[in-house]
Amino acid sequence: MEYDQLKQILFLDIETVAAKPDFEQLDERFQYLWEKKSKNQKSEQTPAESYKDRAAISAEFGRILVIGIGYFHQSQGEISFKTKALVNEDEGVLLKQFKEMVDQHFSKDWRFCAHNGKEFDFPYLCRRLIIHGIGLPKPLQIMGKKPWETPQLIDTMELWKFGDIKAYTSLELMAASLGVPTSKDDIDGSQVGKVYFETGDVDRIALYCQKDVAVMAQVFMKLLGLGGLVDSQITMNN
Repeated sequence: MEYDQLKQILFLDIETVAAKPDFEQLDERFQYLWEKKSKNQKSEQTPAESYKDRAAISAEFGRILVIGIGYFHQSQGEISFKTKALVNEDEGVLLKQFKEMVDQHFSKDWRFCAHNGKEFDFPYLCRRLIIHGIGLPKPLQIMGKKPWETPQLIDTMELWKFGDIKAYTSLELMAASLGVPTSKDDIDGSQVGKVYFETGDVDRIALYCQKDVAVMAQVFMKLLGLGGLVDSQITMNN
């Protein structure tokens, strides 16, 4: 049965922004550490320029603004996919909400799925949870474990590699290749920081995040040979 391959998988996507809007707003210690980090990146940009472009993807210099989740649900024989966005500009509150939600509903025997999750979403979540002194939910208790010791983590990009270790493949490229409609009908990931710091429109970012989660689930179904989603129900959590 199709649903047996889809149940108890929590699809995740995080949207991150820089900890501060500008490099100059960092304290001296973090300015020094970013300057050191940017030199290692061998970029021709100034530290201030590279901070604006890249700080959001570093868990030490960025923060999580939105956590999008989605899961398949079966009722009366019908399979649907439901998404939700956890949003809070206070990252500590956001992460506590996320952990409480996972502990209550998605902990025992659940698996987490994210695109490039093993390189980005999962470690980023773990680091930010630890920074805030929040315990890791059971599926993310992965510190020091080998890849084969974390079967609860699924990465759609890793599945697509088929052993190829050379290239990064974006979710958008995978979706296009598999005939899945785009989620990039408004903004894309590179614009999240600009939208947030210039307009403060977190709802717009949250909706984009939910759309990405739905696309990821459709990609996952394609990888399993299960076709497209039967239904996608978007709900906001304000």
